Amino acid sequence: MHDVAVIEDPAAAEVSLDPIRSRLLAELSSPGSATMLAGKVGLPRQKVNYHLRTLEQHGLIHLVEERRKGNVTERVLQATAASYVISPAAMAAVAPDPGRAPDRLSARWLLALAARLVRDVGSLITGATKTKQKLATYAIDGELRFASPADRAAFAEELTVTVTNLLAKYHSDTGRKHRLIVAVHPALDSLAPPEQDTE
Repeated sequence: MHDVAVIEDPAAAEVSLDPIRSRLLAELSSPGSATMLAGKVGLPRQKVNYHLRTLEQHGLIHLVEERRKGNVTERVLQATAASYVISPAAMAAVAPDPGRAPDRLSARWLLALAARLVRDVGSLITGATKTKQKLATYAIDGELRFASPADRAAFAEELTVTVTNLLAKYHSDTGRKHRLIVAVHPALDSLAPPEQDTE
Protein backbone atom coordinates (compact mmCIF):
# COMPACT_ATOMS: atom_id res chain seq x y z
CA MET A 1 0.00 0.00 0.00
CA HIS A 2 1.25 3.46 -0.91
CA ASP A 3 1.13 6.34 1.58
CA VAL A 4 -0.47 8.61 -1.02
CA ALA A 5 -1.92 7.91 -4.46
CA VAL A 6 -2.96 10.48 -7.04
CA ILE A 7 -6.27 9.97 -8.83
CA GLU A 8 -5.99 11.22 -12.40
CA ASP A 9 -8.97 9.50 -14.03
CA PRO A 10 -12.22 11.54 -13.89
CA ALA A 11 -14.38 8.44 -13.37
CA ALA A 12 -12.18 7.23 -10.50
CA ALA A 13 -12.33 10.70 -8.95
CA GLU A 14 -16.13 10.65 -9.11
CA VAL A 15 -16.25 7.19 -7.54
CA SER A 16 -13.89 8.19 -4.71
CA LEU A 17 -15.95 11.25 -3.78
CA ASP A 18 -19.08 9.23 -2.99
CA PRO A 19 -19.42 9.42 0.84
CA ILE A 20 -20.03 5.67 1.29
CA ARG A 21 -17.15 4.69 -0.97
CA SER A 22 -14.88 7.22 0.70
CA ARG A 23 -15.73 5.63 4.06
CA LEU A 24 -15.03 2.16 2.65
CA LEU A 25 -11.65 3.34 1.37
CA ALA A 26 -10.81 4.61 4.85
CA GLU A 27 -11.90 1.32 6.44
CA LEU A 28 -9.82 -0.63 3.92
CA SER A 29 -6.53 0.85 5.10
CA SER A 30 -6.44 -2.63 6.65
CA PRO A 31 -7.65 -5.65 4.66
CA GLY A 32 -11.34 -6.44 4.97
CA SER A 33 -14.26 -8.23 3.35
CA ALA A 34 -17.78 -7.12 2.51
CA THR A 35 -19.07 -9.03 5.54
CA MET A 36 -16.58 -7.33 7.88
CA LEU A 37 -17.34 -3.89 6.42
CA ALA A 38 -21.12 -4.23 6.41
CA GLY A 39 -21.35 -3.95 10.19
CA LYS A 40 -18.93 -1.03 10.33
CA VAL A 41 -20.72 1.11 7.76
CA GLY A 42 -24.28 -0.03 8.57
CA LEU A 43 -25.16 -1.37 5.11
CA PRO A 44 -26.23 -4.80 3.88
CA ARG A 45 -23.38 -6.99 2.64
CA GLN A 46 -24.78 -7.00 -0.92
CA LYS A 47 -24.78 -3.21 -1.02
CA VAL A 48 -21.21 -3.11 0.31
CA ASN A 49 -20.19 -5.66 -2.36
CA TYR A 50 -21.62 -3.38 -5.06
CA HIS A 51 -19.52 -0.43 -3.83
CA LEU A 52 -16.43 -2.61 -3.45
CA ARG A 53 -16.72 -3.84 -7.05
CA THR A 54 -16.95 -0.25 -8.24
CA LEU A 55 -13.88 0.78 -6.24
CA GLU A 56 -11.98 -2.25 -7.52
CA GLN A 57 -12.93 -1.52 -11.16
CA HIS A 58 -11.33 1.92 -10.80
CA GLY A 59 -8.13 0.63 -9.19
CA LEU A 60 -8.76 2.17 -5.77
CA ILE A 61 -8.78 -1.19 -3.97
CA HIS A 62 -7.26 -4.55 -4.83
CA LEU A 63 -7.74 -8.19 -3.93
CA VAL A 64 -5.50 -9.40 -1.10
CA GLU A 65 -6.78 -12.97 -0.80
CA GLU A 66 -9.77 -15.22 -1.24
CA ARG A 67 -10.98 -17.43 1.64
CA ARG A 68 -13.30 -20.41 1.27
CA LYS A 69 -16.04 -20.57 3.89
CA GLY A 70 -18.23 -23.56 3.12
CA ASN A 71 -19.82 -22.93 -0.28
CA VAL A 72 -18.90 -19.24 -0.21
CA THR A 73 -15.67 -17.55 -1.29
CA GLU A 74 -14.92 -14.47 0.81
CA ARG A 75 -12.90 -11.83 -0.99
CA VAL A 76 -10.52 -9.81 1.21
CA LEU A 77 -9.66 -6.41 -0.23
CA GLN A 78 -7.44 -3.47 0.70
CA ALA A 79 -7.13 0.13 -0.44
CA THR A 80 -4.26 0.78 -2.83
CA ALA A 81 -3.18 3.76 -0.69
CA ALA A 82 -3.60 5.15 2.81
CA SER A 83 -4.78 8.46 1.34
CA TYR A 84 -5.66 9.93 -2.03
CA VAL A 85 -5.23 13.24 -3.81
CA ILE A 86 -7.38 14.11 -6.82
CA SER A 87 -5.27 15.59 -9.59
CA PRO A 88 -6.50 18.63 -11.51
CA ALA A 89 -6.00 16.36 -14.54
CA ALA A 90 -9.28 14.70 -13.51
CA MET A 91 -11.00 18.02 -14.35
CA ALA A 92 -8.70 19.08 -17.16
CA ALA A 93 -11.21 21.43 -18.82
CA VAL A 94 -11.42 23.61 -15.70
CA ALA A 95 -8.02 22.95 -14.14
CA PRO A 96 -6.20 26.04 -12.84
CA ASP A 97 -3.54 27.48 -15.14
CA PRO A 98 -0.85 29.50 -13.35
CA GLY A 99 0.18 30.93 -16.71
CA ARG A 100 -3.05 32.94 -16.95
CA ALA A 101 -2.27 35.60 -14.36
CA PRO A 102 1.16 35.18 -12.76
CA ASP A 103 1.26 37.26 -9.59
CA ARG A 104 3.65 36.09 -6.89
CA LEU A 105 1.66 37.95 -4.21
CA SER A 106 -1.68 36.37 -5.13
CA ALA A 107 -3.07 33.54 -2.97
CA ARG A 108 -5.10 32.29 -5.93
CA TRP A 109 -2.00 32.12 -8.13
CA LEU A 110 -0.28 30.14 -5.35
CA LEU A 111 -3.24 27.76 -5.38
CA ALA A 112 -2.92 27.40 -9.18
CA LEU A 113 0.78 26.59 -8.74
CA ALA A 114 -0.07 24.00 -6.08
CA ALA A 115 -2.65 22.43 -8.41
CA ARG A 116 -0.06 22.19 -11.18
CA LEU A 117 2.36 20.62 -8.67
CA VAL A 118 -0.21 17.94 -7.80
CA ARG A 119 -0.94 17.32 -11.49
CA ASP A 120 2.71 17.11 -12.55
CA VAL A 121 4.02 15.06 -9.63
CA GLY A 122 1.01 12.76 -9.84
CA SER A 123 1.72 12.12 -13.51
CA LEU A 124 5.43 11.57 -12.78
CA ILE A 125 4.57 9.07 -10.01
CA THR A 126 2.28 7.19 -12.40
CA GLY A 127 5.01 7.02 -15.03
CA ALA A 128 7.71 6.00 -12.54
CA THR A 129 5.46 3.27 -11.13
CA LYS A 130 4.77 1.84 -14.59
CA THR A 131 8.47 1.75 -15.46
CA LYS A 132 9.48 0.64 -11.93
CA GLN A 133 11.88 3.54 -11.56
CA LYS A 134 12.53 5.90 -8.69
CA LEU A 135 11.44 9.50 -9.03
CA ALA A 136 14.03 12.05 -7.93
CA THR A 137 12.31 14.86 -6.01
CA TYR A 138 13.16 17.16 -3.13
CA ALA A 139 10.95 19.18 -0.82
CA ILE A 140 11.44 21.30 2.26
CA ASP A 141 8.74 22.30 4.72
CA GLY A 142 9.02 24.63 7.70
CA GLU A 143 7.31 27.28 9.76
CA LEU A 144 8.45 30.68 10.89
CA ARG A 145 6.92 33.74 12.53
CA PHE A 146 7.44 37.30 11.36
CA ALA A 147 7.58 40.07 13.94
CA SER A 148 6.04 42.54 11.48
CA PRO A 149 4.75 42.88 7.91
CA ALA A 150 7.98 44.72 7.11
CA ASP A 151 10.00 41.68 8.21
CA ARG A 152 7.82 39.45 6.04
CA ALA A 153 8.41 41.70 3.02
CA ALA A 154 12.16 41.78 3.70
CA PHE A 155 12.20 37.99 3.98
CA ALA A 156 10.37 37.63 0.66
CA GLU A 157 12.83 39.97 -1.03
CA GLU A 158 15.88 38.18 0.39
CA LEU A 159 14.42 34.80 -0.52
CA THR A 160 13.79 35.99 -4.08
CA VAL A 161 17.37 37.22 -4.47
CA THR A 162 18.83 34.04 -2.96
CA VAL A 163 16.76 31.68 -5.11
CA THR A 164 17.39 33.75 -8.25
CA ASN A 165 21.15 33.54 -7.62
CA LEU A 166 20.93 29.75 -7.08
CA LEU A 167 18.99 29.34 -10.31
CA ALA A 168 21.59 31.34 -12.20
CA LYS A 169 24.43 29.35 -10.62
CA TYR A 170 23.09 25.87 -11.37
CA HIS A 171 21.03 26.34 -14.54
CA SER A 172 22.31 24.48 -17.58
CA ASP A 173 21.10 24.47 -21.17
CA THR A 174 21.46 20.66 -21.15
CA GLY A 175 20.16 17.97 -18.82
CA ARG A 176 16.66 17.26 -17.53
CA LYS A 177 14.43 20.24 -16.81
CA HIS A 178 13.18 20.62 -13.23
CA ARG A 179 10.50 22.88 -11.76
CA LEU A 180 11.06 24.86 -8.57
CA ILE A 181 8.21 26.20 -6.47
CA VAL A 182 8.81 28.19 -3.30
CA ALA A 183 5.76 29.28 -1.32
CA VAL A 184 5.12 31.26 1.83
CA HIS A 185 1.61 31.43 3.29
CA PRO A 186 0.01 31.80 6.70
CA ALA A 187 -0.04 28.48 8.55
CA LEU A 188 -3.24 26.89 9.80
CA ASP A 189 -2.98 25.65 13.39
CA SER A 190 -6.32 23.83 13.07
CA LEU A 191 -9.25 23.42 10.73
CA ALA A 192 -10.64 26.72 11.96
CA PRO A 193 -10.84 29.51 9.35
CA PRO A 194 -7.53 31.39 8.97
CA GLU A 195 -7.18 34.85 10.43
CA GLN A 196 -7.61 37.61 7.92
CA ASP A 197 -4.32 39.21 6.92
CA THR A 198 -4.95 42.90 6.38
CA GLU A 199 -1.43 43.86 5.44
